[in-house]
Amino acid sequence: MSVSVEELYVEFGGFELFKHVNFIVNPRDRIGLAGRNGAGKSTLLKILAGLQTPTSGRAVIPRDIKVGYLPQQMELSDSRTVMEEAITAFAEILELEKRIEFLNTELSDREDYESIEYHRIIDEMHEANERFQLMGGTNFHVDIEQTMIGLGFERTDFNRQTSEFSGGWRMRIELAKILLKKPNVFLLDEPTNHLDIESIEWLESFLKDYAGAVVLVSHDRAFLDNVTNRTVEISLGKIYDYKVNYTKYLELRVERREQQMAAFRNQQKMIQDTEEFISRFRYKATKSVQVQSRIKQLDKVDRIEVDEEDTRSLNIKFPPSPRSGTVVFEAIEVSKSYGDLLVLDKVDLKLERGNRIAFVGKNGEGKSTMARIIMQELECTGSHKLGHNVKIGYFAQNQADGMDEELTAFETIDKSAVGDIRTKIRDILGAFMFSGQDADKKVKVLSGGERARLAMISLLLEPVNFLVLDEPTNHLDIHSKGLLKQALMKFDGTLLVVSHDREFMDGLVNVVYEFKHKKIRQHLGGVYEFLQKRKMESLRELELSAPEKKIKKEVVKEEVVVSFEDRKEINRMISRFEKLIIEAEYQISKLEDEISAMDKMLADPSTIDNGSLFERYGECKKHVETEMKEWESLHEELKEWEGKRTW
Repeated sequence: MSVSVEELYVEFGGFELFKHVNFIVNPRDRIGLAGRNGAGKSTLLKILAGLQTPTSGRAVIPRDIKVGYLPQQMELSDSRTVMEEAITAFAEILELEKRIEFLNTELSDREDYESIEYHRIIDEMHEANERFQLMGGTNFHVDIEQTMIGLGFERTDFNRQTSEFSGGWRMRIELAKILLKKPNVFLLDEPTNHLDIESIEWLESFLKDYAGAVVLVSHDRAFLDNVTNRTVEISLGKIYDYKVNYTKYLELRVERREQQMAAFRNQQKMIQDTEEFISRFRYKATKSVQVQSRIKQLDKVDRIEVDEEDTRSLNIKFPPSPRSGTVVFEAIEVSKSYGDLLVLDKVDLKLERGNRIAFVGKNGEGKSTMARIIMQELECTGSHKLGHNVKIGYFAQNQADGMDEELTAFETIDKSAVGDIRTKIRDILGAFMFSGQDADKKVKVLSGGERARLAMISLLLEPVNFLVLDEPTNHLDIHSKGLLKQALMKFDGTLLVVSHDREFMDGLVNVVYEFKHKKIRQHLGGVYEFLQKRKMESLRELELSAPEKKIKKEVVKEEVVVSFEDRKEINRMISRFEKLIIEAEYQISKLEDEISAMDKMLADPSTIDNGSLFERYGECKKHVETEMKEWESLHEELKEWEGKRTW
């Protein structure tokens, strides 16, 4: 079954956001919504989710269609653990389980075996059990584990309170709940904003193989290309439907406009020639028949209209940078903890003038922490210092959150600008698409993208030679991101970008620092070279796990000396087996808890005829034995690798 939008018209304060829009979402569609910030992409998702009512028209969603909606920002509950929060996605299964339990109790209390009511309860229980099995009632915990791990969580995180996690990680929990509900239609508004590169790649794979439809808004071009097969452009109240991914849509969009312009010019030439003929021979009796024919011909012409184009664009140009020292920033044995959580452990880092640097790695590995240490915003152990004459311009991913919502865009910039630049505030706002009345809008009515642009203006208020940008593209549309990237390519100082946006960083950075296991590792080259190298390393790790793979050693003065590369491999394998042991222990603990609960149930005489309980009890016992053997095997493997650590 399909979801359709029919004659959708939306008006905000006299501004037409949608003008009688029609389109259909088919069961296997992968639709990317394209358009500038403020074009109406998020509004369209809200209408499809039933959270916003259009001025006129409607979104038609059949009763049997289940919709899963992820907004950009959402209220998050902090009263449960990660696992308890994820389990709420299966509220229907849990309710069904309670109903089955109630019906079982009701049957056990009755003796009217031949009555209509008794048979009605049996029928209802049979139907409930079938539905329970169909919905995956017996194995939804497996789905939860696979999804949470895919989104970057460790099994050790499952019993932690959600309040212990940052906003980005809590957003992942909400995303996991939506994925676990397995809706017929996914409505995802900027799902990658809070994900690291590895989790984005996992989500790409999940959505590509998903059986339902996907409608998403994303400013991550690579993500759109990898997931979508259809692009719906929203521009000036109209939509343009392309049955291709984002990159191909850009090409077809140019072709469509060129064809439209060519047809428009040809028609205008024909109209002009006809009008000139009519004007020249209107009063000549010998030409009256031809003139009347041309007049009728002109009346019948279906005039070609050229689609209006949204030509607004950012005009960013960074001021020339004052020259800094060769070393821009240096850290020696820097460590940082948040309470008992160690994020960085004795890290050394040296950033040199002119480098274009990317910080990458999973969320929570310390990227933003190091950026804040560079900004001198965080205390830490070890030593660190900025280089000579370094002047930093800083953009934080949550910078827009601290704005005074009652101030206008103009007042926000006027408050922080000093000197002659204050005379150019209107010009700067215009360059960032706050022209005319937009400059007088209050911050509280601005979209996420508009707030991000407003926060970025501070970078132009005075010359800097070291730009530190923490997730600068999270709320910028693809067009604005491209213009920002062009401006950064021309920036003549040192650049540091903390980002998960592969397309944005491609060609922009020349050195990548990977944050992993509380350490930092340098990779020379761009972000795609780094990703390719990481995948190769993963394959190499798999090869090393084979029994026939031998660690090369050099014998020097009767001592075994392991090369630097082999040391890294040995440490990596030790870490791998330690994780597998933790996972095995978690599974054993879970099974033992289940067996303990069943022991209590089996001690109750009323369960003596419960064959399925005895069957499950036997399965769990066998499973524990298998897991214990696996645990012992993993310990043996770990000992072997630890024995190779001879340094």
